[in-house]
Amino acid sequence: MPFQNTTDTEKQTNITEFILIGFKNLQELQTLLFLCFLFIYMVTLAGNILMVILVVVDKHLHIPMYFFLGNFSCLETFYSSTILPKTLVSLLTGDKTISFNLCFVQHYFFASLGAAECYLLSVMSYDRYLAICWPLHYTNRMNGKFCIQLVGSSFLSGFLAISVTIILVSRLSFCGPNEINHFFCDVFPLIDLSCSDTHLLRILLYLVASVFTLPPFLLTLISYICIITTIMRIPSTSGRQKAFSTCSSHLIVVTIFYGTITIVYILPNTDTLRDFNKVLSVFYAVLTPMINPFLYSLRNKEVKKALRRQIDQLFTKT
Repeated sequence: MPFQNTTDTEKQTNITEFILIGFKNLQELQTLLFLCFLFIYMVTLAGNILMVILVVVDKHLHIPMYFFLGNFSCLETFYSSTILPKTLVSLLTGDKTISFNLCFVQHYFFASLGAAECYLLSVMSYDRYLAICWPLHYTNRMNGKFCIQLVGSSFLSGFLAISVTIILVSRLSFCGPNEINHFFCDVFPLIDLSCSDTHLLRILLYLVASVFTLPPFLLTLISYICIITTIMRIPSTSGRQKAFSTCSSHLIVVTIFYGTITIVYILPNTDTLRDFNKVLSVFYAVLTPMINPFLYSLRNKEVKKALRRQIDQLFTKT
C-alpha cells in the first residue's frame, strides 16, 4: 500500500533520530562554512528586523507597498531561523543529529513559510502592477482590508497545504539508514530514507510544489510584462528610471527564488541533480533572505528617509 496505517508505521519505524550529512565532503572547510553561515544569519536578522521595525514605527511607511515588505521581512526572519541555528550548531560542534520529531517540525515550518513566500512574492508584484499600471485606482483597490486578506491568505494557504503533506510523510515507515543527504530536513531527501512505497506521495509532493510555484510565478511574470509595457510609454526618462528602479530588484529576487525552487522541487530528483540541489538550496534558503532587505527595501529612498528620521529622533531624545 502506498500509505500505511498508523499502527503499521509504529511497528516498522525504529529510527529515533536522523543524521544531517550536510557538507560532509568539505570537512576541512567546516570552520569557514560556520563563519560564513553565521555572518549570513546575523546580516539576515539585522536587515529584516530593521525593516519590520521601520514599517511599524514610521507613519510615512504605512502604505500597502511597505506593509507587504514588512510582512515579507518578518517571514524571511522566521524562514531562515528554521534551519540556520541548527546548521550553525552542527558546523560548530560536529553534532549532526536531529531527533525524529524535531526533523518533522523543522520541515513543516520551513516548507510552510517557503510556500507562503511564493504567494507573497506574487502579491507584491501585483501591488506594483496596480501602482504603476492603474495609479488612479490604486488607493481604492489596495485598501487596508484587502492588503490584510492578501497577506493572510498567503500564509494560510502555505501552512494548510504543508499540513497535509507533513501528515502523509510522518505516516511513512523509516527502518534505516538514517542519514539525510542535506543540511536540513528537506522533504525529498527525507522520504528517500523511507522503506514504504512513496510513489504516490512523490506525485502529490510534485503537484503541491507545482501549485505553489508555477501559478504565482506566472502571475508575477504577467504583472511585470504589463509593468514594462506601461513603463515604456512614460515620456520622461526620469520617470522610466524611477519605475524601473522600483521593480528591477524585485524581479532579481523573484528569478533567483522561483528558479532555484523549480529546479529542486519540480524537476526529477535524479542522482546527478541531488548534490547540485543541495547547492541550490543555499540560494533560496540562506542567501535570498539575506539579500532581500538590501535589494528592494533598505536601498529604497523612502526607507532610507525613514531610517534617517528614526536615527535623528533617537539622537534628539538622548
